Amino acid sequence: MRDVLDEVLEWYSRGETFALATVVNTFRSAPRAPGAAMAVSSTGEVVGSVSGGCVEGAVYELGRAVLDSGATAVQRYGVSDDDAFAVGLTCGGVLDILVEPVGPATFPEFGAVAASIAGREPVAVATVIAGPGRIGARRVIWPGRASGSLAPGAPYAARLDAAVDDDARGMLAQGLTGRRHYGPEGERRLDELTVFVHSFAPSPRLLVFGAIDFAAAVARVGKFLGYHVTVCDARPVFATAKRFPDADEVVVKWPHKYLDGAEVDERTAICVLTHDPKFDVPLLEVALRTPAGYVGAMGSRRTHDDRLERLRAAGLDETELARLRSPIGLDLGARTPEETAVSIAAELIQLRWGGSGRPLTDTTGRIHGDAV
Repeated sequence: MRDVLDEVLEWYSRGETFALATVVNTFRSAPRAPGAAMAVSSTGEVVGSVSGGCVEGAVYELGRAVLDSGATAVQRYGVSDDDAFAVGLTCGGVLDILVEPVGPATFPEFGAVAASIAGREPVAVATVIAGPGRIGARRVIWPGRASGSLAPGAPYAARLDAAVDDDARGMLAQGLTGRRHYGPEGERRLDELTVFVHSFAPSPRLLVFGAIDFAAAVARVGKFLGYHVTVCDARPVFATAKRFPDADEVVVKWPHKYLDGAEVDERTAICVLTHDPKFDVPLLEVALRTPAGYVGAMGSRRTHDDRLERLRAAGLDETELARLRSPIGLDLGARTPEETAVSIAAELIQLRWGGSGRPLTDTTGRIHGDAV
């Protein structure tokens, strides 16, 4: 929903009700992951995508029907055995789509959800998509509070809500979106109620060190991939917002001192582009001891070897040094700042999804794997 949030929030703010279609489950080589969204306004305007173009026409018509009836629907789209073009999803995948009417009357917490997303506050939306309960029943979960019920009026509602709250907060901590299954007492069971938990954890951070032209390109592609981008350099003449318009923030500070106090978790990517020992070594000494999921450094192989020796002298062991990805990026033959940024982005995507980095024409099996 992040991709369509600005547009649908404008509709919502005007008091309009729109149809929100969300991918809630996928099979095989489905083109979009759970959480991908498309919205249809009351006037027929469309934003977003649930399949990259394959079934958008059918989802649009279902959205219009949901707006007319006011009833939430869950629809499966896939390939017909008799006619591969019957539904339009020709990639071989299957999608389950939740389509619900969203407006001030049907989803009063939507404004608070949007504010949390904009303010980088974790929030999850849990919705019943199958089972004996009311399809479309919804609960919004924050780390310290929750609103709504997944089984309004039912004697087991409090137990179910508590179980979902617990699971949703765990999923938020991991940045996970997906389905969970429950029994009437809140038990984790496969044969009863199915709930889709859409997690809106804050965007992962991309910390780019070194205010150079390569950093501007990396900041641009990082923002495109959904990262919250910070560019940091100790030199105020180079570290300016004008030079890095795609960065969320530009920090003038010695890199290692900034990183020592920065918020870093397993989803954080650190790109060290300075290739200057007086910056690199103290910075990497801090970076390689953080929980960051990616630490990469630019430089030649000679620079890399020299850097390793300096880091060993600083006290880092071989396990810590093995985390360093240097020279940074995948081997694409990149030369320009933009090409190098694509190379780095490719490595980040490979780590996120567990890809081989090889041409797809040289591989077999599923194209879209599970997250690692």
